[in-house]
Amino acid sequence: MEIIRFANLQPEKWRNGGGVTRQLASQPGAGTSQDGGWDWRVSIADVTKAGDFSPFPGMERVLTVVEGELLLLTVDGAERPLEKYRPFRFPGGAATRAALPTGDIRNLNVITRAGSFKGYTSIIELSKKRAKPIFEGSLGILLQGQATVADALNEAEPLARYDAVVGSDTDTPDVLGRGFLAVVSIDPVEESE
Repeated sequence: MEIIRFANLQPEKWRNGGGVTRQLASQPGAGTSQDGGWDWRVSIADVTKAGDFSPFPGMERVLTVVEGELLLLTVDGAERPLEKYRPFRFPGGAATRAALPTGDIRNLNVITRAGSFKGYTSIIELSKKRAKPIFEGSLGILLQGQATVADALNEAEPLARYDAVVGSDTDTPDVLGRGFLAVVSIDPVEESE
């Protein structure tokens, strides 16, 4: 069972200097420094001032506000109010600007190479009675509340806020507790013949 402890992650400045992010997971790829050099990445970013987002041409983004009330995002001129726990998908290369009408926010970012991978984010409410399994190709990230994760041997580990559980099909970890969990899935895109 693999747990990525948020407290151990080092903050990295955005390429444009407008904020900081902490990378939970990524897959290196054949990309360039302009698109990140990876095929996909899952990270948590702090947005403390209005301004432009770093562009990621050739990528697709799914952004979810996980702390704070509202992020006002303008993507290629279209304004989108993003509320907490409501994932929003948009092109990574789009001109994107953020406004913070209700103060600082923290968001969960899933960025995937368009045409190669597709990222999905679901927000679920946890239960103390029914475990949420985290399967291969997925991460479970505790957003709020108290939870534990157990492996097939029922050895339980407590999770802190924003800790991530790496999914597995052979020794599937189960998350139990009260609160909210983001389940991020990264699926390879099948080439059509």
